[in-house]
Order: sequence, then structure tokens, then C-alpha cells
Amino acid sequence: MTHAPGKYADFERLRERAVALRRQGLSLRQIRDELKIFNNDILNQLVKGEPPPAWTKRPRAKDDLRERARELRLQGWTYDQIQVELGCSKSSISLWVRDLPKPERRDPTEQAKLAARKRWEHELAVREDARQRTKRRAAEEVGQLSERELFLLGVGLYWAEGTKDKPHARRERVTFVNSDPNMIRVFLAWLDLLEVDRSHITYRVMIHESADIEAAETYWAEITEAHRDSFGKTTVKRHNPKTVRKNTGDEYRGCLVLTVQRSAELYRRIEGWWSGIVAHAEARLR
Repeated sequence: MTHAPGKYADFERLRERAVALRRQGLSLRQIRDELKIFNNDILNQLVKGEPPPAWTKRPRAKDDLRERARELRLQGWTYDQIQVELGCSKSSISLWVRDLPKPERRDPTEQAKLAARKRWEHELAVREDARQRTKRRAAEEVGQLSERELFLLGVGLYWAEGTKDKPHARRERVTFVNSDPNMIRVFLAWLDLLEVDRSHITYRVMIHESADIEAAETYWAEITEAHRDSFGKTTVKRHNPKTVRKNTGDEYRGCLVLTVQRSAELYRRIEGWWSGIVAHAEARLR
């Protein structure tokens, strides 16, 4: 192949510039735009023998996408479904999976059900995101609790979940029962505020016999940061086959019973504090 002297000299000057740009780390597209060479054959000739920069090579992330696309195709997914799931183009998907067998065509009813399920899953995700945003905003609204606020909160918490004295059964002892670890934490913080010595608190787990009792005991010991010696014998509830229980599974830890020893005086004060709160609430209703 022969070139006119001027054209050959122009080609060599262009090649020198193209090689220099290539060695600076530019891609073919960047060299094309820089030199205004829009003929791919000429562009490839200009950089012939120069390896492409490392950053232009296909990253591992794309290999992972390719493998995932092939997995989904083998499961019977369509190009449209894979595109939505992975966020890549159909042309790329076609290159990656074209050697795989085509999925069997689903009947329209099955396709409609699948589409409806996908829409519902999306709707559930949107709802859950909104739910979590509301919870986060509400938590921020609480801010810092003052000692008085924690004091009043603890009184209400105890009167809702603690044992109460009855005329027919004197129980002037502070005992709190709950399955929510955060309720237990708040209650302990309240007792600390009242300067109740932790050594005066005993603990006992109540749980169904079908649960992992040892794991539950360890769990509550970690929640309370209490020594296992302060735990009494676990109360095991026998299973009634006539009832359908929902509190099952690995997350089921039973209830924790906290008892403050020699706490009759404290119980009377709690009852008095609660009476004061009720009196002020009633006054606001008048």
C-alpha cells in the first residue's frame, strides 16, 4: 500500500500523537475525540501495538454481573426481568446468556401473577422505607431525657407492667416482667436513677419448654449485665397442644422477671407517685 507523501507524513504525526495519548492512559474513545478521528479502522491503526490502559479493561464487577445474569437466565428469567434486577442493558445480557437455552414460555395467567407479585414486593419495600423514616424522625423528636422525665416514665412503665398490690393479696414488692429487652433496659435505668443497688435485684427467666432455655438465660444475662449467680431457677411453661403459639423460633427468649429485694417501701412510693400523676391528669380533664 502506497501513500502520497503528504498523507503519509500526516499519518505518522497523527500516530505519534495517538501513541502519546495512549501512553498517558486515554481510551480509544478519548483519543478519537481528542484527534477528531472518527474512522475506527484508522484509529486502530494509529494505536496498533500499544496496549490499552488497565482502567479500560472489564472490571471484576462486570464479571459478577455476568455470572448473576447467567444464574437468573437458567432459572427461567426473561431479559426484561434480568435488566430490572441487575440494572444492565439488554444488549449486554444478550451477549452473556445467548448460549443458554431459552426459558419456557409461561402462560399469561402465570405471567400476570408474577408481575403482580413483583409490584406488591415493590409496594411493600416503599411502605417499609416510609415506616422506617417515620420511626427515625420520631426518635429524633425525643432528644435528651431529663432525670425528671425518666423518673415519670419509669413510674408509668412500672404501673403498666409491674406487679400491683391487691387488698386480697398483699404484694408490696417491686417485680417487673417483660419480654422486650428495651423495656428491661429502661426499667433498669430507672432503678439506677432511684439509686437501687443492683445487688438487691434478682432475675428469673420464664419460658416455654420447647425453647432453647440455656440460650435464653445467657441472652438475658447479657442484656442485664448481671452475674448468673443473681438468676434464680428458670420457670418452664408446659406446652398446651390445644393452643397455637406464635412466640416461637430462634428469636423467642421468653420473659424476664426482675425483683427488687426488701422493696415494700419502694413499692409504696411508686404507688404514691402514680396516684400523683393520675391526680394531675384528672385536673387537666376538668
